[in-house]
Amino acid sequence: MHTRVLHLKHGPTILVRPLRHGDVRTVFAVFERLGAESRRTRFNGPKPCLSEVELRQLATIDAAHHALVAYVEGDPHPAAIARLVRDGATAEIAFAVADAHQGRRVGTLLAEELAADARAAGIVELSATVCGDNPRVLALINRLGSVRMTWLGAEREVVVGLER
Repeated sequence: MHTRVLHLKHGPTILVRPLRHGDVRTVFAVFERLGAESRRTRFNGPKPCLSEVELRQLATIDAAHHALVAYVEGDPHPAAIARLVRDGATAEIAFAVADAHQGRRVGTLLAEELAADARAAGIVELSATVCGDNPRVLALINRLGSVRMTWLGAEREVVVGLER
C-alpha cells in the first residue's frame, strides 16, 4: 500500500499513508486528539487512556493488520486513523478522527481508501461494532457498500458487503 494525496472538494488536501509497524507515536497522537465523547464512541465506553499493550496492538501491522493515517494540509499532526484486522475474506474495521477534523469528510475519505485497500487484498466483507449513538460513523460506513445492521444492546454490529 502506498502514500496517497487526496483533495477534498471544498477543503484542504489530505495525505494518507499506511501506518508503519510499531508506530505507537502516531496511534497515541491521534488518540490524544480525541475528546472524551469521541473516545467513548470509538471504544464503546469511557477510555481515558490507552495502555502500553493496547498501543502496541493498535500499532501492529502485518498480514492480518492494516492501518491508514490521514494528515490534513496545514496541520503537522495526524488527523485520523483507520484500521482493519483481516480474517480470511472478511475484516473488522475501526476509525478515529481528531475532534478538530470531524465533519470535514476526512474520515469518509480515509474509510473509502481503507475499503479500496481491502478490496485490492481480496476482502469482500467488512464488519464493525459501533456505538449505537454514533450517527456519523454509521453514515460513514453506509457509504462503503451494502450494509446489514444488528442491535447488540447499546451497540450495533454492522456488516458491509464490498462491491467490486
